[in-house]
Amino acid sequence: MAVFPQYLRQPDGGRGPRRAGNMATITFSDSGDVLEIRKIVAIGANYTDHIREMGLEPPEAPMVFLKPATSVIHEGTPIVHPDFSRLMHHEVELGLVVGRPCKGLEADDAGDAIAGYFLALDMTLRDLQGEARERGDPWSVAKGFDGACPISHALTLVDPARLRDLSLTLAVNGEIRQDSTTANMIWTSEELVAIVSRFFTLERGDLILTGTPAGVGPVKRGDTIGARLGDELSFAFEVV
Repeated sequence: MAVFPQYLRQPDGGRGPRRAGNMATITFSDSGDVLEIRKIVAIGANYTDHIREMGLEPPEAPMVFLKPATSVIHEGTPIVHPDFSRLMHHEVELGLVVGRPCKGLEADDAGDAIAGYFLALDMTLRDLQGEARERGDPWSVAKGFDGACPISHALTLVDPARLRDLSLTLAVNGEIRQDSTTANMIWTSEELVAIVSRFFTLERGDLILTGTPAGVGPVKRGDTIGARLGDELSFAFEVV
């Protein structure tokens, strides 16, 4: 078992998303800018190894779903395991912050629409997701419950190429569960922004979650989830 004590501390000194009243926000730790989170667009099935472990067929296009801004929490707030689920899974992801309104972008023009990037968890109630799949229902409850989107603070993106090979790691109680790189994404960050912008008008402050690699698995009350993106972003959350 690999133990990483850095996962059990608060690496950003408490800087992270803030909530003013009922407004979810994300803070850029390098500039101090604070953006209201308007909507969260999440991508499923963007890593081939994760597609295989879930027993799915490789998609012809990214799977797109929404998470409400009320699902956002920041470090220091625990992840609450809902009483209406028996099985909650972790999914670690690279997140993107949209910096300007845009619609119908081409991938070549999408890089400058990304203002920043962050580390995120797409917490999933796997039992409810499975039941929804069987009925052909949306995943709103399984993916959008309160606390389903823990996020770090953001960093300003200068060069979109920076996002193409970042290590992405998650540990539960110090034991590595997910260990991959964004180089294994099927669709790049720019391609995802372009694709999403065909369906939705993107606004400043929107977040895009880019999918998770293999190794997803269950967490229970009392566990500590630690995650890291590259060398610059990390966080830890307790499950209660």
